[in-house]
Amino acid sequence: MAAGEGDLKLLGLLVSPFVVRVRMALSMKGVSYEYIEQDIFNKGELLVRYNPVHKKVPVLIHNGKPVCESLAILEYIDDIWGTTGNSVLPADPYERAIARFWANYIDDKMFPSWIGLLKAETEEEKAEKVNQTLAVLMHLEDAFALCSNGKAFFGGDSVGYLDLALGSNLFWFEALRELFGVAFIDEGRTPLLASWAERFGEAAAVKEMVPSVDKALEHAKKFRAFFAAAAAK
Repeated sequence: MAAGEGDLKLLGLLVSPFVVRVRMALSMKGVSYEYIEQDIFNKGELLVRYNPVHKKVPVLIHNGKPVCESLAILEYIDDIWGTTGNSVLPADPYERAIARFWANYIDDKMFPSWIGLLKAETEEEKAEKVNQTLAVLMHLEDAFALCSNGKAFFGGDSVGYLDLALGSNLFWFEALRELFGVAFIDEGRTPLLASWAERFGEAAAVKEMVPSVDKALEHAKKFRAFFAAAAAK
């Protein structure tokens, strides 16, 4: 059996940016798979069995073998379906290392900041999380100038690893703008990212995988209720 053949399933949550980036990568490669939505508030047997350590989505199951953590899955997709579609990771070792650094920065710094808005109980806490997110995006504005080399995307002429890492969060930025009235990416503060976000949103390979803002808002209410209940314990 060739490396990319066989049964392929993805355990996910429609509005998870970590799941969305994996679905975008599979779309870029033109790979068919079975998508299985998960209830992260009441985790089922399938998720617990295939990701017993973290019990989180996404989980890519290829011929019965699970691959966990979205960035690791992106690299796996590129390795297995490397000759199909555009490459996800840069070919140059240095550029690849830089892309990994910034993708980890997004997950370690940016995601906790904006998800913290949904956890915040006071206006002071909300302001702190907004400022943290804006500070991260200013660094990513500089990263775009460094990585893109004047081209359309972080990955150059086409969507790549770092584009997926950041771009999978954009629909949530729109939802948070409606909820809290803050624009995280705008032409005045982050002009390079603002132009990039428009191009990314129109990329054919990723456009159809972006959940609606209404879906994000619907889940935001669930998340806020869950976080409030957890904080009250």
